[in-house]
Amino acid sequence: MTSTKDAIRAKALELGFADIGFAAAAQEGWGGQLDSWLAEGRHGDMAWMAETAERRARPLALWSEAKSVVVLATSHAPPLTPPPPPDRGTIALYARNKDYHDVVKKRLKALGRWMAAEFGCELKVFVDTAPVMEKPLAALAGLGWQGRHTNLVSRRLGNWFVLSEIFTTLDLPPDPPESDHCGRCDACVRACPTGAIEPGGRLEPRRCISYLTIEHKGEMAAELRSAIGNRVYGCDDCLAVCPWNKFADPAGDLEFRPRAELTAPRLTDLAVLDDAAFRQLFAGSPVKRVGRDRFVANVLIAIGNSGDPALSPVAERLVADPSPPVRAMAAWALRRLGGAG
Repeated sequence: MTSTKDAIRAKALELGFADIGFAAAAQEGWGGQLDSWLAEGRHGDMAWMAETAERRARPLALWSEAKSVVVLATSHAPPLTPPPPPDRGTIALYARNKDYHDVVKKRLKALGRWMAAEFGCELKVFVDTAPVMEKPLAALAGLGWQGRHTNLVSRRLGNWFVLSEIFTTLDLPPDPPESDHCGRCDACVRACPTGAIEPGGRLEPRRCISYLTIEHKGEMAAELRSAIGNRVYGCDDCLAVCPWNKFADPAGDLEFRPRAELTAPRLTDLAVLDDAAFRQLFAGSPVKRVGRDRFVANVLIAIGNSGDPALSPVAERLVADPSPPVRAMAAWALRRLGGAG
């Protein structure tokens, strides 16, 4: 006889999810660690982390009626491609096509509707837009373990996947948690360009390139800019070197297949985007949320790091841009390339 969990698992896989696990909603013990992290100021400009700390630390504080959490993984494992040359930008793999929040939420709602009709339960769905401690919950649900880079690692999927959750009133037996299989490997620690991953397996987000190019609102510290290289939105370095990726097949999902124009785009093409062109290029993409000014400032840092004086004219043109961050990074890029700046 098929159990409720088996039925939910089969439906989830049918809808395109790569893996699924189950955890109890009644979880405690994250509050102290989260409070310490916040007290150290590691959340930087991510003010919402502090504002939602109480609900983030306890799933039941988010929804008191929940009995179980269904945790789902959606794979976006990429095909292997060589790194682009310095005159082209690098966008994090998950952001090279449609916004995964939109793609995953459609599937999540479809699964939720099916669960409600099949089992008469109540539920709430979340895709990285609510204060949910996704990675600890996923580890408890047996989807993987948190590696030294703090991202979740799966023996089946490597670490090329995104997480989502269904909180439900169904009282489902939890799956056993996955044990840590990193062993002595510290490839992710050594791969981080800015040294954001501390040897003990803690992340300093304020040095992380993903934070610096996406979440950070102010001017990037001068001593970190050269380490950014040509990364204009996010960073995959710690994920890419994980040995467990060798077990992950490239995702066949067309909605996650990288768009050609977002795969190694020319820095000169990105730098000249005005607000309308930026919005058109990144329509439906998570990149859109950083806004044209912050994105072009990132592009100018990449231009400054390119070592190619032929890119100086585009930086020179932007020294008079209306945006203060763009002007500042244009001047920095010019100085790096040997111009007047």
